[in-house]
Amino acid sequence: MTPNCLACVGVTRIVALVTGLGFCIAPPLAGLAQPAGWKPEKNVEIVVGSSAGSALDRVARTVQKLFQDLKMVDSSVVVNKVGGGHMVALTYLNQHAGDGHYLEVISEPLITNRITGRGAVSHPDITPLARLFTEYMAFTVNADSPLKSGKDLADQLRRNPGSLSISIMTARGNANHIALVSIAKAAGADARKLKTVIFTSASAITALAGGHVDVIISGPAIVMPLVRSGKLRILAIAAPRRLGGAFAGIPVWKEHGIDVAAGTWRVVVGPGALPPQEIAFWDGAFSKLIQSREWRDDLEKNLFTDSYMNSRDTRHFLEIEYDRLRAALAELGMVR
Repeated sequence: MTPNCLACVGVTRIVALVTGLGFCIAPPLAGLAQPAGWKPEKNVEIVVGSSAGSALDRVARTVQKLFQDLKMVDSSVVVNKVGGGHMVALTYLNQHAGDGHYLEVISEPLITNRITGRGAVSHPDITPLARLFTEYMAFTVNADSPLKSGKDLADQLRRNPGSLSISIMTARGNANHIALVSIAKAAGADARKLKTVIFTSASAITALAGGHVDVIISGPAIVMPLVRSGKLRILAIAAPRRLGGAFAGIPVWKEHGIDVAAGTWRVVVGPGALPPQEIAFWDGAFSKLIQSREWRDDLEKNLFTDSYMNSRDTRHFLEIEYDRLRAALAELGMVR
């Protein structure tokens, strides 16, 4: 018998002996390949860096309601931490490193704050968990505007970028502004010569209806009531393909020869250093949430486009977005 066979016999006898004594030998490393499951054991805080009633706050409260309705967590609450362009909220979130009981709903400031020098906490410092949806930007004019199509707008911007007063909400360098810059650049216009008017609220829509500005860049849902009443017209939407429902007849920029999609997204992030089992729980929770009828109805009502991604894909998405947003902000001279 060879030495190897003798070794096998020896191991077999040891196993038999130990088994006979009432012990159980598990395969090597059994149970280590798959960490124990995790679920929230206390109240889950969904942090928002804007005030109650804001766009991000409404998304957070929808998520919180569905967590409860779908019995994903025992208790949860939305916490508004306003200030510093979302930096107060991000700083608070990261004070709970490694704790999956803290989440935040946020959009582009997660990335743009670092690019513009407004804050230090950014996407590499937190744990991406899910991209929920995208809201593509509508380019809207007064019903009496001489601009009849997106092509008319692109041509005018190319000829004389400062000839139109273009309204954005609510801050320079945000998703609305970046959508405008992206379209203008693709049309061959000098983005730094654009005449932009910043409104801190939806009063921008009133200004457009009253003829005080020429164009407004916004999510489509907010202008839809006045579009339906005939006071406003949407020239084009910066989506990769036509939206459905009431927007099925409105062209996207690609149809005008400008292959640009631009909008604002909503992501959910956790603090840095979340363990794999906690990430896995939230992956499962958001995968279930976005399939619910209540969530689908909310997307349709608000004219949001489903663009869900899990935690791994969201991390990759944010890395790509960093490059896109940095290039757009460089056009505005806002990179620090």
